[in-house]
Amino acid sequence: MTDAPVFDDLLVEDREFPPDPVFAAQANVRDPAIYARARANPVAFWEEQARELEWFAPWSRAFEWTPPHCRWFLGGKINITHNCLDRHLAGPRRNKAALIWEGEPGGVRTMTYLQLHREVCKFANVLRSLGVVRGDRVAIYLPMVPEAAVAMLACARIGAIHSVVFGGFSAESLSDRINDSECKVVITADGGWRRGTIVPLKSETDKALESCPSVNHVIVVKRSPGEPFPCQIREGRDHWYHRLMEGPAARAKCPAEPMDAEDVLYILYTSGTTGKPKGIVHTTGGYAVSVHATTKWVFDIKEDDIYWCSADVGWVTGHSYVVYGPLMCGATVLMYEGAPNHPGNDRFWQIIDDHRVTIFYTAPTAIRAFMKWGHQHPAKHDLSSLRLLGTVGEPINPEAWMWYHEHIGRGRCPIVDTWWQTETGAIMISGLPGLTTMKPGHAGVPIPGIEATVLDEQGNEVKEGSGLLAITHPWPSMLRTIWGDDERFVKTYLSKWDAKTYFPGDGAKRDDRGNFMILGRVDDVLNVAGHRIGTMEVESALVDHELVAEAAVVGRRHDIKGQAIVAFVTLKGRAKMTDSLRDDLKQHVATKIGAIARPEDIIFTADLPKTRSGKIMRRLLRDIAEGRALGDTTTLADASVVEALRESYEEKYGG
Repeated sequence: MTDAPVFDDLLVEDREFPPDPVFAAQANVRDPAIYARARANPVAFWEEQARELEWFAPWSRAFEWTPPHCRWFLGGKINITHNCLDRHLAGPRRNKAALIWEGEPGGVRTMTYLQLHREVCKFANVLRSLGVVRGDRVAIYLPMVPEAAVAMLACARIGAIHSVVFGGFSAESLSDRINDSECKVVITADGGWRRGTIVPLKSETDKALESCPSVNHVIVVKRSPGEPFPCQIREGRDHWYHRLMEGPAARAKCPAEPMDAEDVLYILYTSGTTGKPKGIVHTTGGYAVSVHATTKWVFDIKEDDIYWCSADVGWVTGHSYVVYGPLMCGATVLMYEGAPNHPGNDRFWQIIDDHRVTIFYTAPTAIRAFMKWGHQHPAKHDLSSLRLLGTVGEPINPEAWMWYHEHIGRGRCPIVDTWWQTETGAIMISGLPGLTTMKPGHAGVPIPGIEATVLDEQGNEVKEGSGLLAITHPWPSMLRTIWGDDERFVKTYLSKWDAKTYFPGDGAKRDDRGNFMILGRVDDVLNVAGHRIGTMEVESALVDHELVAEAAVVGRRHDIKGQAIVAFVTLKGRAKMTDSLRDDLKQHVATKIGAIARPEDIIFTADLPKTRSGKIMRRLLRDIAEGRALGDTTTLADASVVEALRESYEEKYGG
């Protein structure tokens, strides 16, 4: 008797997009031998990448692995901000734009590498004047403004550990994160803009600090010129950022602190969890090496690129691929403060057109929203500057991939579908645009130097087919632990099979060429009449229908099947929510991937409950489908969405 598979294979994807020869000829990585070289000696390979950065002192040993803990570049001394800023100042990048920022209400600010270096040094000295020393924790709770990048870099410059909290989180979430790491200083703003509304960050900070005894100082950025947004300033504790930066402490020279490669760079708390948040710990040297290399390889960064990653710095994508990676590569980085649909549904395409963006990196959730709004919006704008597209955050449905390819890339831009996590620090699985034949919905193969595979529940390798994603060797940017909770670190990530294999919690399948398709979280797997079905495959089949913009699939208890499939579906444009369409969609899924995956029910909805990072909260949809009390909703972008869904569901089923 054989064990049941982790997932049943249902979705078949045969479309392929080989690299364009012209693009491949200029790509940063164009020799396929890089994979064999990395496999032959991963540690020596990562040492090779590390030598592209500037170190104050060399490492004595490249790698040490005493499960569950790894260490990289032992004895090496480095500062990530020296590599982001100082090393660019001796050449022509000195006066090159480092950051181009656009605010939601309008307004553009540009900072060259020299100007950014000056601001970071000044603020680093300000932090020191407030008593911040190496190893202290600093919370950053800001909108998407240049000062957020300045604050991160200033902390790293003096060896303080930053903990960035997304500006959309509540006072309670902020308080939890401050207290867990015992932050000494909070950097916030009087407010920020989101969909034309002021987000009252200082007011939320004040609420949070009612129960945060470790905080001695609050630094407040004034978001807009003129009068500040309404907020309270408490004498002795609160300080205006602009006044500190004009004061005597804000000297423009601050040498970068030589940090040990294994010194903590930052803590970042994972979103969407219940109970105590998990503070993911990333250290300095290995993180810098992985992020620098993957930025260069995956995004093919060139000197004249205008690079835009639409993530907020409150998420790991913003850490790695808005701030640290692109600046280490000497790129020009676009930052945008607001929502993609304010004042209109074409705001992103207007920004790309206005700034002549060449590389665009965004989330599948955003792409599906763009699909829902209609291709007429990007069609109004000149997107000819784009040369590469990317996706991040969750698996992308093949039809969303194709829409992105056709309507944003206009059929000529390679798409890098990247898989990684807060915990991994850097991209782990992705095509390389000059080498890889891309398949819609497939992340591709592991990045050179990453040893990933697919295992079954017992830890046996699945050469082709579906199973559980596993990383079998440590990599430089691997999380080192959970802040203050080593036991939880081991239990969560290194106990599925053995203490040496990292389990990210995702299902995956691998094709005959070694390409990985990420199937989603294992806790989202459905068990229907003995068949284990990944939510991503059913959702992809639904999005394949011409009238569907987005879908989320969950399981509901069923007396005979064990679980029945319930799909929550949003439609494109003005499509009508009819019983006929509901039946049509059920049949479409059955035709596309098999009768076993036919949804028991389809619930039409105007929107889906999502976190502020854009991930669909399937856990809350399961609560609705099972008639349970709703779990934690504090990380939702719009709590009213789930309430409206529950009311309509209960009305239909008499809940």
